[in-house]
Amino acid sequence: MKLLFIGDIVGKPGRALIRAGVTRLVERYGIDLVVANVENAAGGNGITRDIGDAIRDQGVDVMTTGNHVWDKREALEYIELEPRLLRPANFPAGAPGSGHIVVKTRAGDSVGVINAMGRVFMAPLDNPFVVIRDEIAAVREQASIILVDFHAEATSEKVAMGWHLDGQVTAVVGTHTHVQSADNRVLPGGTAYITDVGMTGPHDSVIGVDKRVVLNRFLTSMPGRFDTAAGDPRLHGVIVTADAATGHATAIERLSLIPSDLEATPATGPAR
Repeated sequence: MKLLFIGDIVGKPGRALIRAGVTRLVERYGIDLVVANVENAAGGNGITRDIGDAIRDQGVDVMTTGNHVWDKREALEYIELEPRLLRPANFPAGAPGSGHIVVKTRAGDSVGVINAMGRVFMAPLDNPFVVIRDEIAAVREQASIILVDFHAEATSEKVAMGWHLDGQVTAVVGTHTHVQSADNRVLPGGTAYITDVGMTGPHDSVIGVDKRVVLNRFLTSMPGRFDTAAGDPRLHGVIVTADAATGHATAIERLSLIPSDLEATPATGPAR
């Protein structure tokens, strides 16, 4: 089984890459299920119903989020209507939506997807290392393949979560920093891991934002509107190959693709 996870979609440039690339990538690599982090898809902050529905129509099966999940007010209603839009499971009781889901692949196999958020340099949510155990139990009876999006700032916290879940889930993929890390590997217990999948959006930027605005803030400490940049769009993601019988990963490959890569035939192959 092959799972495609797409790193944080940022604004219009990111959405354009999804529109152009998801179907092609599914066909090129024989992908069974597509998951993408969408918390920055609407203007660089948050998600709306129109944008979420469009992303789903373009081939993304499950949408995960993080600290920007509520930045658009309509997300509060949308997440109740769309079960394939997840929010971090460790939000306190009473938060709308869910932190996990079990879905069927195109071949009819069950896959569990879990979303959790770190606490180091982030909002003080419930302990993700404890909450994640309950989330795994909630999907384990229905699915042997389980993918976790751990949305966190600190590398140490992400690495710790990878080891915490090694052998219990198929993959732990990090999101949030928008910078793709080069540490993709399969841990000894059979869990695929990467500290950060990266960003699907404009890379002529500072993590998706117009670099001039960010530089001015660093130089002058003056506020400025964080507009989404436009240049050098790239799709970042990982392909996780797994044994559907055991739930163990056998490979994890990085993708860093420009628009011409998405159109190229035959496949150029993923970065490793």
